[in-house]
Amino acid sequence: MARISIVHTTEYTYRNPVGLTRHRMMIRPDDSHDLRLHRASLEVDPSPAKIRWAHDVFNNSICFLEWAETLRTKHLSIVSTLDLTHHPAGPALPACTLDPAAEVFPFSYAAEEIPDLSRLAERQLPDPNGTVDAWARRFVARPGDTQTLKMLEAMTHAIKAEFRYEARHEEGTQIPAETLALGSGTCRDFAVLMMEALRSLGLAARFVTGYLYDDTSGTTRGGGSTHAWCSVYLPGAGWMEYDPTNGLVAGANLVRVGATRTAEQALPISGGYVGDPNDPAGLHVCVAVSAVPIPESASPVAG
Repeated sequence: MARISIVHTTEYTYRNPVGLTRHRMMIRPDDSHDLRLHRASLEVDPSPAKIRWAHDVFNNSICFLEWAETLRTKHLSIVSTLDLTHHPAGPALPACTLDPAAEVFPFSYAAEEIPDLSRLAERQLPDPNGTVDAWARRFVARPGDTQTLKMLEAMTHAIKAEFRYEARHEEGTQIPAETLALGSGTCRDFAVLMMEALRSLGLAARFVTGYLYDDTSGTTRGGGSTHAWCSVYLPGAGWMEYDPTNGLVAGANLVRVGATRTAEQALPISGGYVGDPNDPAGLHVCVAVSAVPIPESASPVAG
């Protein structure tokens, strides 16, 4: 458990004055049993004419910014500041809560849950040569011999061990087959690879966006900007988070902001401008995260 401070700064600069179209942001987490949001502030320059909050189709908190049509500016600055307490589940949770029928893979989801999970268990990206299928089957032993949690942990740790992490600031993700061929990618690419591998095995998976706070080892990868990982639905345990970039299990060091079916639905900030194609001069993103551990003897976060 830790008290977390997050300052997420995004700055756009333009060579000539431009207009700003509506911007959509996914930068505010919702209160939950594992996260208590104490304070959230948003500073935007130039000031928008309208700020509207809503929940998307996945019930994530979304903010919309709109400016006057007459506005022209050579810069846009968005600073989001969060103060929260994070109480991650810890790696022991899946083992102690997993439905006994799901301890060995393969297993079946309950009939009443299948309609809600079916789209999240469907493949979303092409795999024409079956390379993702073949890679996923590496982690499955003979029927009846594969422990579900060990399989998930092995896949998470394999991505960290076998792939090079390479930061990339452009929007978009590689398709999993490309990540396998290159042997490298960003946290977004690794999350999507694991999601599609899990879906090839019939498991429901989601893309998760948020922030990473480092432990005392200083070895985690993907800090300094928003982070991405995935979650898988396990009967009894519910949605469990796995970070293949860092080999983290059950939400340790991960502050969840939103969860979606695809990576494209989880952009932290998206929007446009009115001007010439060569007007954009630069984009600077900085995420500063500080964490102060709270002793386990302290009172847990209230539900």
